[in-house]
Amino acid sequence: MSAHSAAPRAVVFAYHDVGVRCLLVLLAGGVDVALVVTHDDDPAENVWYGSVKALCREHGIAAAVYPHPADPALLAAVRAAQPDFLFSFYYRHMLPAGLLALAPAYNMHGSLLPAFRGRAPVNWAVLHGADRTGATLHEMTARPDAGAIVAQTAVPILPDDTAYDVFAKVTVAAEQTLWGVLPALLAGTAPRRANDLRQGGYFGARTPADGRIDWGRDAQTVYNLHRAVAPPYPGAHTELGGVVLTLVRARLRPGRADGLPPGLRVLQGAIVGVCGDGGMLAIERLRAGAVEVGADALHAMLAAAGAAHDPT
Repeated sequence: MSAHSAAPRAVVFAYHDVGVRCLLVLLAGGVDVALVVTHDDDPAENVWYGSVKALCREHGIAAAVYPHPADPALLAAVRAAQPDFLFSFYYRHMLPAGLLALAPAYNMHGSLLPAFRGRAPVNWAVLHGADRTGATLHEMTARPDAGAIVAQTAVPILPDDTAYDVFAKVTVAAEQTLWGVLPALLAGTAPRRANDLRQGGYFGARTPADGRIDWGRDAQTVYNLHRAVAPPYPGAHTELGGVVLTLVRARLRPGRADGLPPGLRVLQGAIVGVCGDGGMLAIERLRAGAVEVGADALHAMLAAAGAAHDPT
């Protein structure tokens, strides 16, 4: 523990809801948060989550944004803070070795490591049809999500959960994980277990382009894509007559559409997505940009494209 304070001192790298909730846990646990390093919000991004900057203002905590974690000014600022611990809670950059050498460093990752290492772990878990995920506090190393596991908490992924639903659960799991282990962590008695990198896998960042639907795939795969990127994420999308259509809300639909080609259709006055295995998605909301597209509008678009089909 630092000589400058009776309380353990930390520098925290944080963003997003997990950043907000885990910062609150540190404060409730008596940690002296000397500095928070965060991000500016991207004006091109749909910011639907809590603000670390606002939390720091509310609690009188110094917060800063640096263009890159290798910035020498950042290294100097962290060194000057004389931390006993470094924490990373959904900060979007890897911390370089120079920073990690300053104090024991811990990261909160949104999966049950070693599963779904890397970027966007919640979205990847939903996309792959996983039935559980969680939050893992682990030691930070120069290699991403490779350090020893300190604690983790599991949450279920229900069959119709979207990534947004799951992220809310993971945020609570992150809070619970840190709250449960923090006293032992500060006392130096927290357990460690190996992070077996032979298990699980590493996944990269996702872009809006990754949400393009291949209707030739089976219905469960297409539905998992929708769930993984449904709003407030950019959404699974398809194109008809040069217009990009985004699935806002959809579910698997009972029955089959054998004989119909894959793609969007209007069946008995309802919008469906026909998949390569004959399975279907019932599409409850569809958008073209900011405009809602109903069954009549889609029928007209399909007719113009020569693909309308509306059996009674």
